[in-house]
Amino acid sequence: MLLATSAFAADEPFRPEAGKFPPLEKAHSYRGELVFVDHANRRGSLRVTSPGIFRFTAPHPFALLPYALVRYHGAPADLRDIPLGTMLHVRAFLPPDPKTSAVPVLPVNNREKTKAGALGVAPAENHIMLLEDEPSHCQREGFVWKLKEVEIKDRAGTILASREGKQNAKTKPGDETLTFDAATRVWRGRECLRIEHLIAEGTWPAEGKKSLGGQSVQIGITWRPTLGGVFSRFHLSDIWLDDDAMQNATQHQTELHQTFIRSRWMPAWVDAVEYGKFGRATVTATLFGGMDTSLYADFKAGIAALMNGAENTLKHTEGGTAGPTQMAARGKLLDVTKLPGEAPLGSSGIQIRFETDLITEGMRPTRIVKVRPASWPDVHLPREEYLGNGASSIDERFPTPAIFPTY
Repeated sequence: MLLATSAFAADEPFRPEAGKFPPLEKAHSYRGELVFVDHANRRGSLRVTSPGIFRFTAPHPFALLPYALVRYHGAPADLRDIPLGTMLHVRAFLPPDPKTSAVPVLPVNNREKTKAGALGVAPAENHIMLLEDEPSHCQREGFVWKLKEVEIKDRAGTILASREGKQNAKTKPGDETLTFDAATRVWRGRECLRIEHLIAEGTWPAEGKKSLGGQSVQIGITWRPTLGGVFSRFHLSDIWLDDDAMQNATQHQTELHQTFIRSRWMPAWVDAVEYGKFGRATVTATLFGGMDTSLYADFKAGIAALMNGAENTLKHTEGGTAGPTQMAARGKLLDVTKLPGEAPLGSSGIQIRFETDLITEGMRPTRIVKVRPASWPDVHLPREEYLGNGASSIDERFPTPAIFPTY
C-alpha cells in the first residue's frame, strides 16, 4: 500500500552536531500515526508504518530537535495543534547527545531490526527535523490527491484515490483505498460541508458507487480500527475540494502559531559571545526557521529586546514566579542581518546581535536561547513549560525518558 511502507535513507545513520543545522538529505524518512504527545517537552510517540498489521505495531517515542519544523495544514505548528491519530511524515536523525536525550536511546542499527513481525518500526533516528501532516507534505513536494471513485452506504464508505505530482509524472502512482464516515469534514471555499450535503446536492450518491473523475484535492489522513479484518487501511479526516479551502485552513493555523510564538518567544542558538566588563556582553545568535515572515519582521535593529536561556526542549531555563521576563537578559538589538545564500532547513537565515549589560549563564556558543522583542506580550507561562527558578538542572524533565514503555 502507498502509505504503509517506510523509506530508508541510503546513507549511514547521521548524528547532528551542536551549532550546525544537519542536511535534510541525511535524514531517515518514515511515516506514522501520532498516538501520544507530551507537548511541554516537545516529544511523543508514533505508530510507524510497515508492511503487516498496523495495529500490532507498538508506539515509538520521538523528540523534536530544537530547530525542528512542525507543519500542520500547510502552516507552522506546535505539537499541541495536531490531533492524536493524525498520520505524519517524518525526517529524523540520531540523538545529537544521547546523554541528554528526552526519549530512550536505541542501537544505531535499530531500523534494520524486526519488531513483532514488522521491519523498521523503531528506528534509532528518533530526533525529528521535519514533522508534517499529509497536506503539508503534499504542498511542499508538489503533490495532489486524485479522487477516482466513491462507494457509500449510510454516509460512510471508501474512496479510491492516488497521490500524484501536479505535473505529469513518468511513474504511474498506485491507487489507495481510504475510508470516510459522517465525521469526515469536507471543505469548499469557506464552507465546512458534511457528507449528507454532498449527497443532497447530487455530487455523491446516497448509496452505491460513483466515479469522481480524478478530482484534484488535498486530504487529511488518520488511522482508526476498520471492520472486516482490514488493519492497514487509512481514514479521511478532511477533504479540501479547492485551493481557497486549503488556503483558509493554512491561514487559520498560521494565525494560531503566530500567537503561540509571541507568547513563548522566538527560539535561536548562540553563535558567539563577546564579553565586556561587569556583565556586559554582545550575543550573536541565529533565529530558527519555519515561522511566518511576520514574526521575523518584528526583529529590527535598535529595538529593545529580551533574551533567556532555554533547554533543548525549548523550555525557558529561568521561568521565575513573574514569568520568563523576570530573569531574562535585557538590552537591544544592534544588528539584524540576512545571511548570504540559501538558509538550511531549521534556520531562518537571520542573525541578530544582542547587547546586554547583564548576561546570564545560559548564553554560551551552541546553546539554545529564546528572544522576545519588547513589543511582544509579556505573559506568564504554565509551570510545565519552564525549568525551576535557577535551582534546577538544565536536564530537568517532566518526567524522565523512563515514561516511555519498552514493549
